[in-house]
Amino acid sequence: MPALHALANPARFLKIARPLTPVLGWLGLLLIAVGSWAGLTQTPPDYLQGETVRIMYVHVPSAWLGMGGWSGIAISSIAYLVWRHPLADVAARAIALPGAAFAAICLLTGAIWGRPTWGTYWQWDGRLTSMLLLFFVYLGYIALARADRERGGDGRIAALFGVAGTILLPIIRYSVVWWNTLHQGPSIGLTHSTIDLSILWPLPIMLFGFSFLFGAVVLMRMRTLLAVAKAEARMRRKARA
Repeated sequence: MPALHALANPARFLKIARPLTPVLGWLGLLLIAVGSWAGLTQTPPDYLQGETVRIMYVHVPSAWLGMGGWSGIAISSIAYLVWRHPLADVAARAIALPGAAFAAICLLTGAIWGRPTWGTYWQWDGRLTSMLLLFFVYLGYIALARADRERGGDGRIAALFGVAGTILLPIIRYSVVWWNTLHQGPSIGLTHSTIDLSILWPLPIMLFGFSFLFGAVVLMRMRTLLAVAKAEARMRRKARA
């Protein structure tokens, strides 16, 4: 907690974020390049799905970051509501757009994957529908945060929305367990996986690569939002002078 409060100073945060952004960005791109090469050329096709199984290397990280992004919004929103951490609201707003983008990529790659394996691009089952709802909730948060900022709000409404939206996360996670859906059940657990290791091994590389890239994008957006806020504050001071 002391480390969290230490970053409350924007100048101290920017001192860390500036060099960390390119490190995370280039490391993420490198891992994505290695993972893509490995997934496309070094793994065998699945005995049932054939070459289409390779969509997994983009689809799974996108689903992970779509859900993980909203978890970040919720944690930042709680920090803002409880401690009024000055960067928490900035972090939540910075996460929203890349989180929505990865949720959209998850839905798109899932549809592409679903056509040859399920025979349809879309089915209103538990996992697909709840992920689509999460995407719409992202859009709602982005619109609400922007409107609240434009009317001079203090960010609490958007923060409450960020916390409330977490109800979708367990629904998405356990939808394939609670309901008999078209989407396959859990394939990867903490102790075992139903995916053969010869196909699975590039996936962690892609997960880390996309996660680092996600972190770099969030830091860039936080830096941009802080710069905009600083410029607006300077213009207000000049207007009052």
